Amino acid sequence: MTAEFPTRAFPDTVDAVLRGVKASRPLLVGLALGVAVKKVKAAYGQLGSWQALWGMIRKSPIGADALKLAVFLRANTGSLLVLVSTVALLWLVLRWLRRERTFLVDFECFECREENQVAYDVFERRSRQKKCFSEEAMEFQVRMLNKSGVSDETMFPNGLQRDPPEPTMAWAREEAEMVLFSVVENLLKKTGMSPRDIDVLVVNCSLFNPTPSLSAMIINKFKMRTNIESYNLGGMGCSAGVISIGLAKRLLGSLNRGGYALVVSTENITQNWYQGNERSMLIPNTIFRMGGAAILLSNKTSEARRSLYELEHIVRVHLGAQDDAFRCVYQHEDAEQKIGVELNKDLVKVAARALEVNLTKMGPLVLPWGEKLAFAANWIARKMIHAKIQPYIPRFNKAFDHFCLHAGGRAVVTGLSRQLNLSEEKMAPSANSLHWYGNTSSSTIWYSFSFIESIQGVAKGDLTWQVAFGSGFKCNSAVWRALRDIKREHNTWKHIAGQETRAVDTILRIEEESRVAREQKLAAGKK
Repeated sequence: MTAEFPTRAFPDTVDAVLRGVKASRPLLVGLALGVAVKKVKAAYGQLGSWQALWGMIRKSPIGADALKLAVFLRANTGSLLVLVSTVALLWLVLRWLRRERTFLVDFECFECREENQVAYDVFERRSRQKKCFSEEAMEFQVRMLNKSGVSDETMFPNGLQRDPPEPTMAWAREEAEMVLFSVVENLLKKTGMSPRDIDVLVVNCSLFNPTPSLSAMIINKFKMRTNIESYNLGGMGCSAGVISIGLAKRLLGSLNRGGYALVVSTENITQNWYQGNERSMLIPNTIFRMGGAAILLSNKTSEARRSLYELEHIVRVHLGAQDDAFRCVYQHEDAEQKIGVELNKDLVKVAARALEVNLTKMGPLVLPWGEKLAFAANWIARKMIHAKIQPYIPRFNKAFDHFCLHAGGRAVVTGLSRQLNLSEEKMAPSANSLHWYGNTSSSTIWYSFSFIESIQGVAKGDLTWQVAFGSGFKCNSAVWRALRDIKREHNTWKHIAGQETRAVDTILRIEEESRVAREQKLAAGKK
């Protein structure tokens, strides 16, 4: 019986040698400079002065030729300027052509499965069967569910579909395998890629981090290469999807020949179904649902022809140094030692602050010149002339063509849309993601992206902005430029045919009902 030689062994060895050569270049340059300095010092020691050394250089054949060249260049200054300008222009053009580019080849979202859908009455019945919630806690969850804008068609994993639910490690692994394996397999099939073509693998899941890791689970399932660069990001919240894209971009840039990166974003809710009675920790039970997305990136220029988008910008903001921001989304045990994630009262104002910082950094990169000048004039008037005028808020709806807002909840979607002055059409992708799939954490922005492609369509050159919030507290965003016209139907949105406006109508109706209820409560309090 003869052993088979691994098909990728020789290329893997070549990669290792190339990395070694690249790493040793600074050392070789340093050695060469050291030898040159020693030679000059030795010559100086023999001649006794710098003047004598300069005289020797001038009398040498090389020195004489250099002096002749200097005289020639002085006599032809105009020609020299033209030559230098041409070389500089060519260098800039070559640098632009060889700039580091990251392409979005394709992406895939976990599609709706009827057997995993959880209707409101099913949610309530199974929660009661667990016998871990007080009557007050159950009424609160039902009330929050009815106000959430989340539909009956959102999905719960199999472990929480049991009677009663079984939030165990085994069922959590089953949920991870169902989502991760499905999206990766479908994406590889769609793009015609082999698992062994993948150079970089980045997986993010905030709350479920088993051993071996989720990235190891994917490598084992699809038999990926031994030299794949794999990373598993945990505890980074709903904005970790953008962080994963940024990490994959940097890792691709470190490859000598370019390559492919697979990014997988998900959240696992089986073991993180809170079984206590603290109101601030019960909210995630009502809005978080099962889902995930897989994204294929490449920095190979040859992939530009078939890729859908090019990554233009990534902006990351972290407010973790501020105590209220650090604690506003916090996993801990309640008074009865039940683990859950608390969403406290500071969350809304912290999110607004993080978004403001993100927009301040993003503005100079994407805003039209008219908006930049209007903002600068307003700032000068307020800060230098001390004019009593309102700060100018740039119109970011002029900078982007499509918006994938973090579908963290009804208030997040409607609040962001109002702050950015978005129309119902621009709000629709995020509203539909929340309504039909719930809060799927870091993958919500990809459900919104697939909605845009399926229902609205993307024109060549369009800019799409993805923005997400996460614990810590973070606000991260990415900008993608379309490389072609795109209008294709994703499996994730086939089931809403004829119901494209239901999500926005439902969310706006609940928003109006909540506003009226608040006004009535306020009026009753004054009486």
